[in-house]
Amino acid sequence: MPGRSDVHTGETDDEGDDPVEAAQDPQVAGWREWVTLPDLDVAWVKAKLDTGARTSSLHAWDIEEFERDGRVWLRYTVLPWQDSSEDQVRLESPLHDQRAVRSSSGHAEERHVVTMLVRLLDRTVTAEVTLTNRDDMGFRMLVGREALRQGFLVDSSRSYVGPRPPLALRRRNRGR
Repeated sequence: MPGRSDVHTGETDDEGDDPVEAAQDPQVAGWREWVTLPDLDVAWVKAKLDTGARTSSLHAWDIEEFERDGRVWLRYTVLPWQDSSEDQVRLESPLHDQRAVRSSSGHAEERHVVTMLVRLLDRTVTAEVTLTNRDDMGFRMLVGREALRQGFLVDSSRSYVGPRPPLALRRRNRGR
């Protein structure tokens, strides 16, 4: 398997008692931003912020269910960089839910749901994230309104308001 193959786990509190709380003042983000997944050790993922989608989603494949401590967990592979097969990461997360999700084209699909921390701008929130094949989509991750309502406003006229990976790293992962 090329690139990174470390397994990272990220277990968040299922009771909703996450110590990370949204600040009183919402932060203004662009319609596309770079996010990090700190509890899973994924440094950068280009994400579309989509107020039309309820739940966030992440490009993942090779999804396997297994049992740990009497709970169902998922083992899956993520490629954080668009148009690149480098730096793939093998992750493990407890299964939070399974639900039917309808795409913008009307296609319904049964998806695994995990919870994870998502860092956007300078705020970290807990998000429910569905795992699905986003190969045909323009972004590896979609951040939906359930995550965005934890302290963000989306300005559709702006892009990349927050931090981004260094230019050399972005170019390396574009094949330049």
